[in-house]
Amino acid sequence: MTAAPSIVVIGGGPRGTGVIERIAASAAELYGDRPLDLHVVDPHPAGGGRIWRPDQSPLLWMNSMAEDVTMFTDETVEPAGPVVAGPALDAWAEDVRAGRITPDADPAVLAEIHGLGGADFPTRRLQSVYLRWTYERALAALPPGITVHEHRTTALTVTGPRGGRQRVRLQDRPEPLLADLVVLTVGHLDAEQDPEQVELAGFARRHGLVHLPPDFTADSDLDVLRPGEPVIVRGFGLAFVDLMVLLTEGRGGRYERGEYLPSGREPVLYVGSRRGVPYHAKIGYPWTGERPPLPEHLGPAWTEELLSRTGPIDFRRDIWPAVAKELGHAHYHRLFTAHPERTALAHEVFAEKYAAADPGSPELAGLIAEAVPDPADRLDLDALDRPLDGVRHESPEALQEALRAYITADLKRRHDPEHSEDLAVFLGLLSVYAQLVRLGDIGSWWHGFFSYLASGPPGPRLQQLLALSRAGLVRFLGAGLTVETDEEQGLFRARSATVPGAHTEARALVEARLPDPSLRHTASPLLRALRDGGAAVTDDGLLAVDPADSRVLDDEGRPHPRRFALGPFTTARAGGAFTRPRTGGPAFRQNDAAARAALTFLRDLSCRGRLAS
Repeated sequence: MTAAPSIVVIGGGPRGTGVIERIAASAAELYGDRPLDLHVVDPHPAGGGRIWRPDQSPLLWMNSMAEDVTMFTDETVEPAGPVVAGPALDAWAEDVRAGRITPDADPAVLAEIHGLGGADFPTRRLQSVYLRWTYERALAALPPGITVHEHRTTALTVTGPRGGRQRVRLQDRPEPLLADLVVLTVGHLDAEQDPEQVELAGFARRHGLVHLPPDFTADSDLDVLRPGEPVIVRGFGLAFVDLMVLLTEGRGGRYERGEYLPSGREPVLYVGSRRGVPYHAKIGYPWTGERPPLPEHLGPAWTEELLSRTGPIDFRRDIWPAVAKELGHAHYHRLFTAHPERTALAHEVFAEKYAAADPGSPELAGLIAEAVPDPADRLDLDALDRPLDGVRHESPEALQEALRAYITADLKRRHDPEHSEDLAVFLGLLSVYAQLVRLGDIGSWWHGFFSYLASGPPGPRLQQLLALSRAGLVRFLGAGLTVETDEEQGLFRARSATVPGAHTEARALVEARLPDPSLRHTASPLLRALRDGGAAVTDDGLLAVDPADSRVLDDEGRPHPRRFALGPFTTARAGGAFTRPRTGGPAFRQNDAAARAALTFLRDLSCRGRLAS
């Protein structure tokens, strides 16, 4: 008896769930009622996976409002497969409250659902329930010929010939899974420590210090950070926010009327980074009125032209000027249409001249200066990216006051619709990201810049940061942070360019960031085996995939017919596995292309009756 074709999805988090949802959407069209075994491999519950697992602290929030989170396609995604409508997180919560959906959830999480509004920031454990429901809905939509098998374990290797069935070895199973196709959606994984981290860890062991390397904060052993002691924290993004929450409220402190009341169990966090400032707060008002037409200067035609060029692509030379012009287009379109009193030129005249001017040219700068009198109304991406460049303070105390003022101003602006050009730039960033993922690996800088401007913390988190600063439990170190080791004294020492001559000493150092997704330093045996087995890896350590359908490329640039990969460890990494409704989520388009390519391959294989062993 001939075995049914089989596909193994390695990684059951939101990316794997999204691929399965797209398989369900196109299965009837491309595969029919043929039998198929679908295996899902993940040591954590499918739906949320590791990062969005249900057993997390209720203090940990998403950094998106409930109305801005969806797992479902719409026509803006422009998928080749069917658009299958589904509720965003806030609409799903309303369905739960109305009794139309009955999720399997802890009573405490159900209570959160019943109090959730569209502008609220949900907890991660609540998002886990939404993701699990999405996963179960996708399974229910599969044709009856598809049988699903879940394996709560870790995949160790994928082997097999290009022209034959693949073998997926699992951690706790002697016999491998046989797969006609394998889809890797493993998400964020642990990494081996790079040379600097190895050196810091060795120093900490020699002197009995604490060193916490890059990690998912919820998995870090924070109990080793002792009350009252100084802790140097390198990193000021979302991982820092999680760390801040778990070491303050997580240790019994609380906020009353904007002030923090400590429990006495908190350490003192000395935080700095390359920029020296936290990520910009999430924008706290909805869009109204006319949207900027996007894409305008950086669209599919621009992307195709760039891809057609011979020779290497340089981000700063070939890409960044077009990015800056597109973001400027979004900014000024909104300024002229929503706040014309702050402009000095007819919008039509400005738009025509702006379109004709070369990115970064003196002509463009002169046009903007003429049309927008107040420099504060002009888009200065360099100043946004590095607000402390060239800024110097005479003392650490002066820096504390200045940075509190900076954060306060950022919060005020990001919640003031009179500056709605900021929201237009956010929409521009989403549009640009959707195009740039088509280019493959363009380096890590762009992804960091995007996250800094577009994926920052909820406003209430920065309010809490201000309260902790006033309480003396968070101390700002500034930009250009460096960490040294003192063998004689057995201490970590941090210095910053922002306060020349000052330094901070501590017996604990925390690297507040996720591990690098590079395959060159991955701790995943699965990805190491792919790397060492001939899969193409870029200079930045990303797994090279075909931008058309996410098939894994070998070191000769050939797509593997039976292996797909999607996620942050690949050259086609997108902004996230879920996104805002009606923003053309590039991850959804990637999921759709991979799912349809996989179904077409399996259908043709089944029709030929040639299941190679």
